[in-house]
Amino acid sequence: MSVEKAKAHYIGKPGYNKLNCAQTIVHAFKDEFALSPSVVEQCATCSGGRAPDGECGALYAARILLEKRDPVQIRHCESVLLSAAGSTKCREIRAAKKLSCVGCVETIAQCIEKA
Repeated sequence: MSVEKAKAHYIGKPGYNKLNCAQTIVHAFKDEFALSPSVVEQCATCSGGRAPDGECGALYAARILLEKRDPVQIRHCESVLLSAAGSTKCREIRAAKKLSCVGCVETIAQCIEKA
């Protein structure tokens, strides 16, 4: 369910607010992780390679969600994204054109759902 919710927000499906990759992840899981709305806002500038160290915004958001609950799962998400996209850095992922941004959102959301 959260995977579809994240994708719907990312593409701006009718009835969903269009959000960036990082925001879609935290918004899709905010209830499950008991996040405050400020966390979604914290991710407002973390897309398009602007997350710390140029990391994929969806992966950055997963890091925020999982850092306290399951830090080991962060490494798993990194590994899954690296395998699917060829990198964990946004600009490298987009340059390689191996996985779309919505694909990154979906991949990371699936990884979090399994956590």
